[in-house]
Amino acid sequence: MTIKQDYKNHTQADPLFIGGIGLLSLIAFILSIVFFFQNVGDQWLLSVIVLLFALIFLFVTVRLRGYALKLQDRIIRGEENFRYYRLTGNLVDSRLSLKQVIALRFADDAEYPELVARTLSENLSPDEIKKAVQNWKEDHHRV
Repeated sequence: MTIKQDYKNHTQADPLFIGGIGLLSLIAFILSIVFFFQNVGDQWLLSVIVLLFALIFLFVTVRLRGYALKLQDRIIRGEENFRYYRLTGNLVDSRLSLKQVIALRFADDAEYPELVARTLSENLSPDEIKKAVQNWKEDHHRV
């Protein structure tokens, strides 16, 4: 059973990523720093290797999350461009920022073209766009 999504509850976090992978990589990095300073005199090579691997793990964790979000943003831009074309016969105006296009995805088809026009004329922020949506189109697939 899913909760009806609206402006107040549309944001979501991935608890496995934040509480698991993100937290564990940060803890591993901190512990590797402690290990480094405790053992650098006796086992300098091992200390450096442990620190480098923890640093690599932390960077990979952050970058993978960034790549996933960037890919989702590109997919949303394509979907919304196609949706606008399907509804109006025109491509989405290139003056819209990616964040504005992403916010517009929550508007249902009936209000979408009008909200795009309003966004362009009033230069609405993504938050203002989401607040202006009358009939919320849910998106539970964003990670």
